[in-house]
Amino acid sequence: MSKKPKLPYSAPENNTTDKKSIPYPKRTTGPKPPGSLKSTRPPRPSEKPFAAAPKLKKAPEQAPEPVVAMTTFAELNLSEPVARAIADLGFEAPTPIQARSIPLLLAGRDLIGQAQTGTGKTAAFGLPMVQSGDPKSNFTQALVLEPTRELAIQVAGGILALAKHTGLHVVPVYGGQPLDRQFRALKGGAQIVVGTPGRVLDHLRRGTLSLENVKLCVLDEADEMLALGFLEDMESILAELPEPRQLAFFSATMPPRIASLAQRFLKDPAHVSIDVGKRTVETTNQTYYEVAPGRKLEALGRVLDMETPGPTIVFCRTRQETNDLADALRLRGYSAEALHGDLAQADRDRVMRRFREGLADLLIATDVAARGLDIETVTHVINYDIPWDVEQYIHRIGRTGRAGRTGDAITLVEGRERRQLRAIEQMIGRPIKPARIPTAADIAARRQDRFQDSLRDTLAAREFDSYLASVEALSAEYDPSEIAAAALQMLWSSQHTGPAEAAEELNADSEQPEVGMTRLFIGMGRQDGLRPGDLVGAISNEAGLPGKAIGAIDILDKTAFVEVPAPDANRIVAALRQATLRGRKVKVESARPPGRG
Repeated sequence: MSKKPKLPYSAPENNTTDKKSIPYPKRTTGPKPPGSLKSTRPPRPSEKPFAAAPKLKKAPEQAPEPVVAMTTFAELNLSEPVARAIADLGFEAPTPIQARSIPLLLAGRDLIGQAQTGTGKTAAFGLPMVQSGDPKSNFTQALVLEPTRELAIQVAGGILALAKHTGLHVVPVYGGQPLDRQFRALKGGAQIVVGTPGRVLDHLRRGTLSLENVKLCVLDEADEMLALGFLEDMESILAELPEPRQLAFFSATMPPRIASLAQRFLKDPAHVSIDVGKRTVETTNQTYYEVAPGRKLEALGRVLDMETPGPTIVFCRTRQETNDLADALRLRGYSAEALHGDLAQADRDRVMRRFREGLADLLIATDVAARGLDIETVTHVINYDIPWDVEQYIHRIGRTGRAGRTGDAITLVEGRERRQLRAIEQMIGRPIKPARIPTAADIAARRQDRFQDSLRDTLAAREFDSYLASVEALSAEYDPSEIAAAALQMLWSSQHTGPAEAAEELNADSEQPEVGMTRLFIGMGRQDGLRPGDLVGAISNEAGLPGKAIGAIDILDKTAFVEVPAPDANRIVAALRQATLRGRKVKVESARPPGRG
């Protein structure tokens, strides 16, 4: 057996380690246990920054046994405890990544799996890991590397659910947790270890974890670990694995450095790729709103009011921007929390707990801070800032549309960012749908629709029988429709700060028009019988503007607004002032620009 290379010493993960210095455990004299590191001194300047991978002997060329993707878990001839755990979890049919990866891993093949988070990767490698584990041996037999503390905990929990009837012990190791607690868990026997690279290296250097008996090692979210700067740590850990062993890399994208790492360490790997572009289109509705410079916050508020989303992640580029945006949204009445790399671990835990428990609806996050988050209930992802590259976009929108659900991905785009948007569309192979920023009238109509839906639910539940006597008594004096309308007005007033029409009229004349358009005020509304066709006909006939050139039309109770091309605005105003609408002259003028009285 060839001599193992030394691991360089480096500080544990700087964002997750304990602040207090924890003494190394006392070691007995005599030879070091198998797989322990030879030295913990810092490398000399002349030495390489990390250990080189041992050269692998090329296996004799032979045709590999064909492996067919499964369609049901029953086809795998799993042990009874594992099959029982699958039944307990309610798994009926494997996801595509599971169907293609599990048979290959059970057959002993090295594997490169390219699929996003939320596709069922944990079971894809966790099930073979549990099936082949030996609960009678206390040695560590399988290792999973994860980019973040949250993901390590989550994946360990997923594997534990698969192993609950087998007697296998699953231990997560990560920064931010007391080391002595992890020492005890590892010493008590940990057949499967799930950890972050920095903390795994820390245990290797301390001699509290040995990889000598590891049969299967998985790098999950390999591209995320690369983005977080764990390349050297991954190389050092892989160099410590024994021969023979089985390796699997799972990654949403395949950057060149991850491909190079796979080439160095994997032996004749099978490749499984789930079409990223297809998945993002099928399970995620992708939309973009074009926003004028400096109007993103207002646009975001309008979109949130219109969409009324469930748990939502809003992505920003910088830590400062996450704080500023979260503060601004809280001032506007939204329940928002900021998540970024400057948060202490206790603050991060508090933010995530509030978001998971529904105490905060909006999580304002940077890309790095959100890496590894896997919350199935997220309904919307909003790109407050368009991502720098397409891979980042794929990672972001992969946070929604999980576990068979559909999700919505919304991107706010300024005019100069259209080129980036086109590049993203090329990558996913489909256009991203444009949408118009909702107006106050749109939002008011949406609120009334939701109000009516809640009434339908109440009618269907028939929880109003005790009020029927009051309705019958009033029916002697009033028409039943008037009684119903009065009751609705009282209910609306109790739920809103003003009457229904106030939401429409408030600031309606300072709406932000689309780029290149001017918003016109019309002194006539719904109560006057005005319809969209009346405005289109008048503008076309009196000003000669084609109907397709006319923009958004908002008809409110007493007023209306229409968007027209900016170069034609003055001419259209002059023409409409000379014309009549519904048989009478009306006031027509440009709407007030935002921010002016």
